[in-house]
Amino acid sequence: MPFYDMPLEELKKYMGKNPCPPDIDEYWDNAIKEAEKIDLNIELKKIDYPDNSVEAYDLYFTSTNNARIYALYVKPKKASKEKSPCILEFHGYGMNSKTIDTKLKWANAGFHVLSMDCRGQGGKSTDPGGVIGNTLRGHIIRGIEDRDTLMFKHIFIDTYLLSKIAESFEDIDKDNIMTTGASQGGGLALACAALNPNIKKVAACYPFLCDYKRAWELNCDSAYTEIREWFRLFDPLHEREEEIFTRLGYIDLQHLGKRIKGKVLVSVGLEDHICPPSTIFAMYNKLNTDKQMLIYPDYGHEYIPDWDDKAFRFLVNK
Repeated sequence: MPFYDMPLEELKKYMGKNPCPPDIDEYWDNAIKEAEKIDLNIELKKIDYPDNSVEAYDLYFTSTNNARIYALYVKPKKASKEKSPCILEFHGYGMNSKTIDTKLKWANAGFHVLSMDCRGQGGKSTDPGGVIGNTLRGHIIRGIEDRDTLMFKHIFIDTYLLSKIAESFEDIDKDNIMTTGASQGGGLALACAALNPNIKKVAACYPFLCDYKRAWELNCDSAYTEIREWFRLFDPLHEREEEIFTRLGYIDLQHLGKRIKGKVLVSVGLEDHICPPSTIFAMYNKLNTDKQMLIYPDYGHEYIPDWDDKAFRFLVNK
């Protein structure tokens, strides 16, 4: 079996390298309490779309640092007053929520779908600075000097608030909300479920944001290079290495995953040089819930034809 990281037998036992802050649960419990005080100022704008089987909306809400967060909201038209399940969808690093037609499979299956644009990346959400558009490079290490200014802390809270908005909609079944995404999107699907234990299922394709120290050690050619660049510029002798990796531990999904209560489906490619297999196994091996991993020996960080149908069946089937 091919591998570039660790043999599969070792991966199945690997428990990660990035240190875990001792107060991580208190940190996130306090972050959630503070987020729940925010006036979300939810705004819905209907989109004219020629498919009469669905309704589509631009949804905006206010999150931390007064950022306005955008989500594309698509739902099926139906006369029934029965509450519907909902999918929360998250995109890859630097991308966006894409187009209405990419949500139709969920609507056809009777699901509402809310697809969020990450702040400062490729969509319509604003960064804390108040600008629309790209402030992408450096999101992993942005705010690293203070645990409360970590960029991904705010993005994780954005996903949590989106889930609470979905729970508040009268036509959504709050006990039947699920998350999905690939790469960064897979990481955010896990983060959302970690912060909101009511999330029923998670389908995460080769998730990003796991075991930063291991990713740094492997020197993988991906967004994880931001960590190396930070050390090169600000700590070339690595005198603060333990401090920095411990701070990254607050946003490391291998440490947050223990909070997930719903069912989890994860994929990993053993040839993935972007989100290395060991980083994903570090997260997966710590999950304490009903879980399954699909292992693709010959695939890297790329389109996996088998995944979409399996993830769809997992999320849609009761």
